[in-house]
Amino acid sequence: MHIVAPSILSADFSNLQKDIELINKSEADWFHVDVMDGVFVPNISFGFPVIKAIKKYAAKPLDVHLMIVQPERYIKQFKEAGADHLSVHIEASTHLHRTLQMIKAEGMKAGVAINPHTPVSTLADIITDIDLVCMMSVNPGFGGQKFIEHTYSKISQLKELILKCNAKTLIEIDGGVDLKNYRKLIDTGADVLVAGNTVFSSDNPTETIALLKK
Repeated sequence: MHIVAPSILSADFSNLQKDIELINKSEADWFHVDVMDGVFVPNISFGFPVIKAIKKYAAKPLDVHLMIVQPERYIKQFKEAGADHLSVHIEASTHLHRTLQMIKAEGMKAGVAINPHTPVSTLADIITDIDLVCMMSVNPGFGGQKFIEHTYSKISQLKELILKCNAKTLIEIDGGVDLKNYRKLIDTGADVLVAGNTVFSSDNPTETIALLKK
């Protein structure tokens, strides 16, 4: 069964507890938490205090996606803040293998995020060390962008690599996931669907999550 991870970045930050409790009661599996530094991506989101606040009320795992430079500097702090899964960008991690080992040493699942222009082949030598590949299907930094159609081809390539290497890696799709494309994404090989605007801008977020789980 595939996993649905609503992106908290699209929630109502004036009443965050209400939206967290909505996700708790829904059929969603994880909370997806985007951390942006204004350097790696042209936007700034939030840091440790907000993640700690989310963790306080969240009854489901926090899937934290770091869109920051030198992510290895903060691994312990993200664990302490409440991250259950931690994904770093391959484009921002000079010593990726070491960073993944550090994440696992803290007891978290280790993920690698890749930008739309980054070839799947860059993961070939390390795929068996990755618990989760967060495949960006929009350019990272902002919600509500148009889905990049080439993503389907990349999912197929990644699935082939995972099977060839007998890896247990999950494929997560982040960006532009909606009720029109989610079935095709799952059929192509996606395991985890991140949905922000699709969930939080709908008239009935709980029902939308239930549809994405079908």
